[in-house]
Amino acid sequence: MAPALDIRPSPIAGQWYPADPRRLAESVDEYIHAAGSINIEGEIIAVMSPHAGHRYSGPVAGYAFAALQGLKPELVAVVSPMHYQYHEPLLTSAHEAYSTPLGSLMVDRQALDALELQLQASLGFGLAPIKNDPEHSLEIELPFLQRALQSEYRLLPVMVRDVSPRVTRALGKALAKTLSGRQALLVASTDFSHFYPQNVARNLDGEMLRRVETFDPAGLLKAEEEGKGFACGRGALAAVMWAAQELGANRAQVLNYATSGDVSGDLSQVVGYAAAVFYQQQ
Repeated sequence: MAPALDIRPSPIAGQWYPADPRRLAESVDEYIHAAGSINIEGEIIAVMSPHAGHRYSGPVAGYAFAALQGLKPELVAVVSPMHYQYHEPLLTSAHEAYSTPLGSLMVDRQALDALELQLQASLGFGLAPIKNDPEHSLEIELPFLQRALQSEYRLLPVMVRDVSPRVTRALGKALAKTLSGRQALLVASTDFSHFYPQNVARNLDGEMLRRVETFDPAGLLKAEEEGKGFACGRGALAAVMWAAQELGANRAQVLNYATSGDVSGDLSQVVGYAAAVFYQQQ
């Protein structure tokens, strides 16, 4: 008898999104359908999506994943922040698969090994594998992938603690080398400003999104130290932007933006959400 698959159980199903498979599928499909048909004139290399509970960020995330419908990748790299106090700069799952109510998604161990070699060569360290992590920002994207993509694909999960330009640029280049020559897709998971009044949040997020649309990962990382913007997943996003550029992307487009206040009605302390796509235009 074959050994049982080592699957990471979901710590957030039933809290951050519905635990019932039918309700989850229906809600994700509604978010994607509400975004409508998104026409990108070029080859999509990567998307950016928010990672709050689906009730809050789902309407924005729907735009990122609506853009992916019809694509058939064999490998999807999901790069997110690590919000918890692990000491390692870069982390990944030690499990063989991720579980959501919609089923299991296998981790591509060969791709992880290839990424590890690239990181060791450039940084002198690689990915710290962890089990039973509580991180929501990577998992929250998975039900959207499960509903938007119809191909058989595997995951390359990466969680970022070190948001320095040195580490995130090296991660981006290593991801590009790992994905090169494969039918692959990158997903960057990030939210934007946290707990400012709505008008302040829109100004801060507007500056960050300008740096996204000008395809400036270095400028994106500088925004917080300049006091001009904030994104909890800025390291993950910058790495994906550098990887996308290495893979040929030359355009970025913000597809949608909103805040938690647009859902809750409380405009005194909001969190910003945005969806974007990075693509190669000939």
